[in-house]
Amino acid sequence: MKQYKPVTPSRRQMTTVDYSVLTKSEPFKSLTVKLKTAAGRNSRGVITVRHQGGGAKKLYRLLDFRQDKLDVPGRVEAIEYDPYRTAFIALVVYRDGERRYVLAAKDLKPGDEIITAAQAPLKTGNRLPLKRIPIGYQVYNVETRPGGGGRLARSAGSYADVLGQEGGYTQLRLSSKEVRLVPGEVMASLGRVSNPEWSLVNIGKAGRSRWLGIRPTVRGTAMNPRDHKYGGGEGRQRRGTRRPKDIWGNITGGRKTRNRKKWSDKLIIQRRPKKR
Repeated sequence: MKQYKPVTPSRRQMTTVDYSVLTKSEPFKSLTVKLKTAAGRNSRGVITVRHQGGGAKKLYRLLDFRQDKLDVPGRVEAIEYDPYRTAFIALVVYRDGERRYVLAAKDLKPGDEIITAAQAPLKTGNRLPLKRIPIGYQVYNVETRPGGGGRLARSAGSYADVLGQEGGYTQLRLSSKEVRLVPGEVMASLGRVSNPEWSLVNIGKAGRSRWLGIRPTVRGTAMNPRDHKYGGGEGRQRRGTRRPKDIWGNITGGRKTRNRKKWSDKLIIQRRPKKR
């Protein structure tokens, strides 16, 4: 982590990730696209997601979550920053000359060689079927169905532990401590996602949140009665209800939001522990 001298109040607590591991500042142009920012608005221009808007201009990097170029070795050309995700990304040039962006694994460096194959060596960054990975290894960018592309363990520093192999399924323990079954034929990358220090970042000041496209959040108790269920009153008032609610009166705490008929429920062996 990079810390700053406390020359101003905002600098006193501010921390940033050490970007010295990055080797390139400009992205590979043909693998970028400009996305239109909606600022939390729907097709009619109505705000449906609050506290979004503004932010610095940025280009979207076209990432290859599938990594379906089988048995073709690739060399890591650069480790780059991606403004649309918390992890770092790697620019890989394959032996046939094609370049693709992939999620960078922790400790992956320029010059390292990676490959996607059924019998790939057990080396960080390589991609192979889950059923070929021994118990105890860490994996990331895990598919949930064959050929569907990585869905699990994609954010900075995250990974899944391989706990067992049985009945054509692999037992994975996710970062949330949930244990679930995943088909053994799906592909997964060895290692853990890069930039594990991201969770330790201290924003430091309000302006930095605005650079990220995050607009201010007003407390409900500071609003008027017509604007929120907690608004109004003389001085500082209590909430007035045992169950926390949002601005529209919907229950926000202690209510399950997962679909009870979710098809993947039968694949969950152990739920993630509840927060106390």
